[in-house]
Amino acid sequence: MLKLKLHWQILIAFAAAIFYGVFLTEYVHYVSWMGDVFLKGLKMVIIPLILSSIISGVTNIGNAENLGRLGIKTMAYYLSTSMFAIITGLFFVNIFQPGVGADLGFTKSVEGLSTAKESFGDTLMNIIPTNIFESFANAEMLSIIFFAILFGFFITRVDDKPKTFLTELFNGAFDVMMKITMLVIKFTPLGILGIVAKVIAEQAGDSQALLDIVGRLGLYMLTVLIALFVHSVITLPAIVKIIGRSNPVLHVKAMTTPLLTAFSTSSSSATLPLTMSAVEENSGVSNKISSFTLPLGATVNMDGTALYECVAAMFIAQAYGLEMGVVNQIIVVITALLASIGAAGIPMAGLVMISIVLTSVGLPLEGVGLILSVDRILDMCRTTVNVWSDSCGAVIIAKSEGEELKV
Repeated sequence: MLKLKLHWQILIAFAAAIFYGVFLTEYVHYVSWMGDVFLKGLKMVIIPLILSSIISGVTNIGNAENLGRLGIKTMAYYLSTSMFAIITGLFFVNIFQPGVGADLGFTKSVEGLSTAKESFGDTLMNIIPTNIFESFANAEMLSIIFFAILFGFFITRVDDKPKTFLTELFNGAFDVMMKITMLVIKFTPLGILGIVAKVIAEQAGDSQALLDIVGRLGLYMLTVLIALFVHSVITLPAIVKIIGRSNPVLHVKAMTTPLLTAFSTSSSSATLPLTMSAVEENSGVSNKISSFTLPLGATVNMDGTALYECVAAMFIAQAYGLEMGVVNQIIVVITALLASIGAAGIPMAGLVMISIVLTSVGLPLEGVGLILSVDRILDMCRTTVNVWSDSCGAVIIAKSEGEELKV
């Protein structure tokens, strides 16, 4: 009943935000602060929640054999669905060819491109933290997850007395973090009102951006949205139904609140607390599965981002009149997959990571300016797909472990 109430509150908040952003643009600062406070609250719980949930999940898994089995299943799902997403994007961008004939007469700059050229090998090396407290401070999720898995695993290898103490300690810490998370969740409608109203007001005040959306970039947006739609409405539900032997319609109903929040915040990491709550309470996935798969998924499983990076790179190539042969398209697919793994679960992370894909096939980084004006809208959509894929993975893996679910 509480979730249904929150669901309607969020929809009302969306409607109010649209009205506020369109008709009361000059007064948006009176509500935008609520979005900032809400995001700060979510960011406050992310790291302690991930740390306690993964350590608790790993210790509850039991032994190395179980951990290895779950890890293999999780990564196999994440890599497979990301590859399906990229291929879907590649198919539609070749069909529609949105960049052919695009006007290159406008350019925009993107902050952070110069720092986004880290190779996949460097990303793997940086998983191992030199200072775990520095990783906490900088929110380096891959390092935190690596440390948490290692710490949780070796809790199971010590003597019974410290093993019992540490297991109960992190189980208790996770319970406390979920209580704090539920407090933050109660303010979701107000946070969404502030976030969405601000975004709409910014777009409404930029007539050039609106012209870009309607005109030159319309087909590009349509291509991305159709590909995201096919992946999220056909591919993922089919996997849930066939492999997970679960009802995707019931599951999407269970995920309403986190999906709406993901759309509003454009951050899979910020949405993680709500995703974990919905998957456990509404879909019936055990904490053992969700606490391992979902934090990992929020960091490395980016179906929507991978699809977007592929389409964006092809669009830029088409706009510059550059021929992309089979080999270059294969490079785009592989690089988009690896770049999506390294993308942070924060707003516009995919836009920064696109530089890796462009560099891999020799495309100019300035081409990012072509897609900047519509990125915020697409970011909201692709983040929703990212979160939806994470939750589907939790259901499929839980079912493969013999759990009885509510969906």
